[in-house]
Parts: sequence; C-alpha cells; structure tokens
Amino acid sequence: MALSAADREWLTRRVRTGSYPAQQVRRARILLELDENDPDRVGPVPTQEVVAQRAGVHVDTVVKTSKAYAERGGDVEDTITRKKRLTPPVEPKVTGEVEARLIALACSSPPAGHARWSLRLLEKHVALIDDIPDLDHSTIGKALKRGRFVLT
Repeated sequence: MALSAADREWLTRRVRTGSYPAQQVRRARILLELDENDPDRVGPVPTQEVVAQRAGVHVDTVVKTSKAYAERGGDVEDTITRKKRLTPPVEPKVTGEVEARLIALACSSPPAGHARWSLRLLEKHVALIDDIPDLDHSTIGKALKRGRFVLT
C-alpha cells in the first residue's frame, strides 16, 4: 500500500500525540509500517509478521487492518476509526410513544387506596396495560426523569 504525504503526516500525528484511543494508534502504526512510499525506510517493506511485532499486535490484526484499508478504498481515517453501528444491538423498549404514555399515566389520579403514584405502583399498572411493554420500576423512573417529570 502507498500512502500520500498528507495521510502519512495525519497518521504520524495520531501515533505521536497521546490523545487518541489506543486502537486507533495501533492501526495507525500498522498503516505507517506497511507504507511503501515512506521516505525514511531503508530496504523493502517489512513482512506482516515483522509489522505485527513492531506494532505489538497479532499478525491477524495486521491482516485485518490492511484488508480494511483496501476495502475502504484507501481511506486512512475510515480504516483506523471504529465503524458506527447503524442500529443498536438491542432495540430500546422505551420509545417516545411509550414515554408519553408513562407520563400520562403518572399525571392521572392514582388508584383508590393510594395517595400518589410510586414507581412500583406504576410498574404494576404498566404490566396490566397491553400496548406498553412490561417495564421495570427503575426503567420507568429513568423514562420519567428523561421527560423531566417528578412524582409528587
């Protein structure tokens, strides 16, 4: 792989300043070691095993990093930064609609025999409502807090 002077300088800044995540620094080191255009290099480009040893990683990491560089069309920044997930690993139970229903329930008058709503009482009533997923009292409390609602 052949890096441009601008890419090489950008990667060098990532490696030399201590304000970037370690994973990015490791990947930047790997790309710098694999650069064929390095003016300071004497001799041929080192093997992947040598690059892995110098960067302090396993050979598989070198292979994956160079493969990611090729797959991303030689974009250095995309290669070393973490890929953002398109969807979260678990869909959130509390959506805007559920949060609105919780606040509406908490604003209503409490059931007979109770002076006010508590989180545990809300939890019991939410379990009885079909179109709201069963939520734990702590989840209900977080949703109410996010909506700046205070039980009084």
